[in-house]
Amino acid sequence: MSGALVHEWLAPRGGSENVFEALTRIFPDAARYCLWNDSDGRFSVDGETWLAKTPLRRRKAAAVPLMPLAWRTLPPVDADWVLASSHLFAHHARFAGSAREAPKLVYAHTPARYIWNPELDARGDSLPARMAASALKGLDRRRAQEPVAIAANSVFVQKRIEDAWHRDCTVIHPPVDVTGFLRPAAPDQRDLDTLARLPERFLLGFSRFIPYKRLELVIDAGIAAGVPVVLAGAGPDEARLRAFADERAGGAVFFVPSPGAELYRALLQRSIALVFPAVEDFGIVPVEAMAAGRPVIANAVGGAAETIVHGRTGALVEDWSRDEMRRAVELAATLSPEACRAQAMTFSEEVFADRIRQWVADSVDGAHVPGLRRA
Repeated sequence: MSGALVHEWLAPRGGSENVFEALTRIFPDAARYCLWNDSDGRFSVDGETWLAKTPLRRRKAAAVPLMPLAWRTLPPVDADWVLASSHLFAHHARFAGSAREAPKLVYAHTPARYIWNPELDARGDSLPARMAASALKGLDRRRAQEPVAIAANSVFVQKRIEDAWHRDCTVIHPPVDVTGFLRPAAPDQRDLDTLARLPERFLLGFSRFIPYKRLELVIDAGIAAGVPVVLAGAGPDEARLRAFADERAGGAVFFVPSPGAELYRALLQRSIALVFPAVEDFGIVPVEAMAAGRPVIANAVGGAAETIVHGRTGALVEDWSRDEMRRAVELAATLSPEACRAQAMTFSEEVFADRIRQWVADSVDGAHVPGLRRA
């Protein structure tokens, strides 16, 4: 059977892009469509929406009100099923041609957070975003009734889908390239020079430097446990984090700007543990850390709580008090690298591929196309 894959806009990197890339490998003959393709050559597609021909492709927030319409005006495609990778409105997708009546499936990274859960995304705080949310909620929920099956990327998101869309769904965790983290890192000379300037052992925080990642709690965990901290990444919150580190921890916090893949692996492998305070829908970085044999100290709320086994591959923290963070670091330091790696393997690309293939086959076989509801 032939299929069609759709995604929101395509960027050079990102968690949802990693999932879409995995889907293109699993279904190499499927047609590929997106709002617009700005992936710098990472992806090739068979088509973009008309928004790609407008200046709005550079202004995502301004384009949001038009995205539902763009997804309803896709060209004719010959496909037996459609699979949408959606974190905004890709699940609204409707093709002309034979694909118009084909069973539609949705792999949901989340219902649009700045529409349904603005408390989780600062983009939902503006007046235009609140006005758009009010207008779009009803439409979004109606069109979420069209798919014959929905898969959520975590139990955390599954509950959000039930609340927002009033739909049941299965959970298929996203793929993580765990095999790349099983081997020792191979840093080049520049990376070795960076590593030489760092402590032998440290707590690691790795992410974009933006407020909701809560990287100041990584610094607090290091203070509580009396160990140095390395913050690796880049972003607009860097100046605040540096000031926070200077005020609270003196010279015990080290910044590594935008590490490459091998330096990132080396940082993980040298660390005592990865500290991951953010509330994420899933959280790929904690799985990568476990694949590198390192335990993870993470928020007890969110997707990371589904990947980390407390007391075996890490520690789940509820209130981030000084005493709880100290105990979490002490626990993490005793945990087995082998147990961490074994847990990471349950989120491998091979596991994801097997589950997705079976889910699509079962969903398409069980679909009753004439009864699909169309908005």
